[in-house]
Amino acid sequence: GQVNGGHIRFMVDTGATMIRISAQDAQRLGIDYRNGEPGYSIVADGRRVPNYRVKLDTVTVGGITLYNVEANVGEGGMSYALLGMSFLSRTVMRREGQNLTLTKRY
Repeated sequence: GQVNGGHIRFMVDTGATMIRISAQDAQRLGIDYRNGEPGYSIVADGRRVPNYRVKLDTVTVGGITLYNVEANVGEGGMSYALLGMSFLSRTVMRREGQNLTLTKRY
């Protein structure tokens, strides 16, 4: 996928409220995340992890581009970003066997 025109590797996560990218990826993509709203996320193992809430200008996956998408930027590296519901809820998800097809909703 792409965030603000820069390439990023996503993992679809319907359990994630928002897109989540690492601070390293945010810096690489030119996102000044420290100007975002500070807060915490609760991760799968129950830990509270500090993060910053930001708005991404554009998020593109396949042929779908969405504008003004909320995301969390967290410190601590991950090898991929989470494509959460702040993007997915604006699409129609259809599973056919092992394939997941997304169609832009609005």
